[in-house]
Amino acid sequence: MRDTGRDNDPVALLLHGFPDSSDLWDAITPKLVGAGYRVIAPDLRGFGDTDIAPTHRSYDIHADVIPDILGILSHLDINKAHIVGHDFGAPVAWALAALHPDKFQSLTAISVGHIRAYLAAGLSQYARSWYILMHQLNGICEFLYRSNNWALFRKHWSKNGDTDRAVEKLSRQGRLTAGLDWYRTNISIGRMLQPPPPGIFGEEIVRIPTLGIWSDGEKYLTEKQMLLSEKYVEARWRYHRINGASHWIPYEKPDELAREMIAHWRTTSD
Repeated sequence: MRDTGRDNDPVALLLHGFPDSSDLWDAITPKLVGAGYRVIAPDLRGFGDTDIAPTHRSYDIHADVIPDILGILSHLDINKAHIVGHDFGAPVAWALAALHPDKFQSLTAISVGHIRAYLAAGLSQYARSWYILMHQLNGICEFLYRSNNWALFRKHWSKNGDTDRAVEKLSRQGRLTAGLDWYRTNISIGRMLQPPPPGIFGEEIVRIPTLGIWSDGEKYLTEKQMLLSEKYVEARWRYHRINGASHWIPYEKPDELAREMIAHWRTTSD
């Protein structure tokens, strides 16, 4: 876990997704700290330097991951934070914001909108979600990603990310499977084809100020699923579209991303 900045500064909690680690936030962290924020960026369970969970099903957002995050805040004696999530970190952030609004001052969702907005975004979104089906193939998906010096993985990884470093981390025993188990635990074909019952991701309506950020080079998520997310926010909602970036906005547009996040936080200060 990375803890950068002064103890008495307002806290920003940054949650990465697959296949990243807290490395995702390297470029943006100095900008946030320079603006007067303390940045907490944990490796989510199974990623980075964390332990691999005891079972393949121990990556449930509601049952496992949310307690992890709340435990970090408790351990650091943090009463309130601005929460930010990218990729799989975004559903975690949406859930935390909805379930524990007393713990969070604002939400920033990068790339991934509210789960119900995602499911309502139509056929175009389902077409872009092909990789989720591949991730369900236990053993086969791992083989495909590792083949030919991780060629498939490298093809879809951000050109601005440290690909070799990511491959090195995922090459450790069990790490790639741990990352893929996030999908196998939380997403199934059945869940994708019908709206989830209340609480399946531990979330419903968000009642804290929310910023949604999406990029025009995004291959995996439609703009519609982010725009529809406003329907599930009963607080101030703002949307910002970033041009010229792929899915990995924190790597490719850290200046613009930091600027939007800081502006969002300053308008939600107590």
